[in-house]
Parts: sequence; structure tokens; C-alpha cells
Amino acid sequence: MYDVGSQKLEQAKYLLDYKEVSELPKEESSEFPTIYIFRHGQTDDNAEYIFSGWRESNLTEEGKKQALVLAEKLKDKKIDRLISSPQSRAVETMKLVVSKNEKAKDLPIETDERIKERSYGVFTGKSKLEIQLENSEELKKIRRTYDFVPPDGESIEMVCKRVIDFCDDLVNDLKQTRNNVAISCHGNSMRGFRKYFEHLSNEETAEVETPLGQDYASYVVKD
Repeated sequence: MYDVGSQKLEQAKYLLDYKEVSELPKEESSEFPTIYIFRHGQTDDNAEYIFSGWRESNLTEEGKKQALVLAEKLKDKKIDRLISSPQSRAVETMKLVVSKNEKAKDLPIETDERIKERSYGVFTGKSKLEIQLENSEELKKIRRTYDFVPPDGESIEMVCKRVIDFCDDLVNDLKQTRNNVAISCHGNSMRGFRKYFEHLSNEETAEVETPLGQDYASYVVKD
């Protein structure tokens, strides 16, 4: 498929695989509302190094296993409300994650367009691996430049703005309802959440990595 040596191909894959993921913060409170946020499990596009963006891609068997690892971690948490990106990989991950939580597994899953994945515009469906092999700096610019807007797509900055708008509404609501919430989203919408709750700089937001499935971040909403 790729006209390069096997060593170069494996090196490119190695560079694209998620290795340096930062430790996710875990704040919890019995007095104030807690938000549990996680990224969906591995999808077919993730496994094939494809830009998914707004297109649909199913969870792989590995992705389902990742979600069930996370289910074990959240099975005893008090969760009153479920919110997901409307994209199927996030919704399916949510279903698996709460499947072991007796009080949360039958809650309705709300969806919100503001926390869906970044639109990659003309790059949607294209191979990250191919671009990495042809021009690694170009791929880095596309994926990790805060204000770079792909043709017909969104920058990380634009994603963060819609996620932050969602967060403002959610925080205001939780101060009234005192509910604990679980949120299933994507790699780039996670950047928006982490920027909002961890006060990351633009550069930190663009560079921070969040693992697929398996783990979660949690934040406490105080008055």
C-alpha cells in the first residue's frame, strides 16, 4: 500500500500511536457535583490511522475492551446524568462504560452537538500515516496547531470555544441540580474540557494527549 520500507512504515506508525498521555486529574466530592469525562474507545479509523472528524467509525473489539476497563473504574460512582457526543462511537462507549453501574446503566443518554469531534474538513477520511510518511511537519501542523483551520474544517480553537460554551451551561446547571454527570466525548473535545477545568494554555491544550477509553478525568463543581 505504501511505497516505503517496512522499517520506515513501522517508525511512522510508532510516532502516530498514543504513548505520551498525561495523567488525568481525578477530583471527587461528596458535597459538590462531580463530572466524569472520558474519550471513546478505539475505532476502526483509529486503528487504521484515519482522520475521522465528523464521520462515523465503529468501535473495534479493542475499543470495546477499553470501555469495559473504564466501566470497572466507574461502576461504584454516583452518577445521576449521562451526556454524550451524538457520534455513535461516543454513545456506544457510554453504554459500555455505565453497563456495570447499577444506578446509572438505565439512565437516558443525552447528546450535545457542542462536544462532538473536531471537523477535519478536506482531511476527513484521509490517512494520517500517508501524510506522516510524506511530510511529518505538515501532519503536526494539522493535528497540533491550536489555530490552524483545515479547509472546510475546524481548528482546535474552534472546538474549544463550543466545548467551553457547553461547560458554562453545564456548570450553571449543576450548581442548581447538584447532579453528578458522566460525559463521553472525543480526543479534541477532551482538549476543550481540559482547557476549561485545568486552565491550560493554548499551546498546552494543543499538545495534551488523552488515552482512548480505559481512563477518565473528574472535576468538582464548587459554588
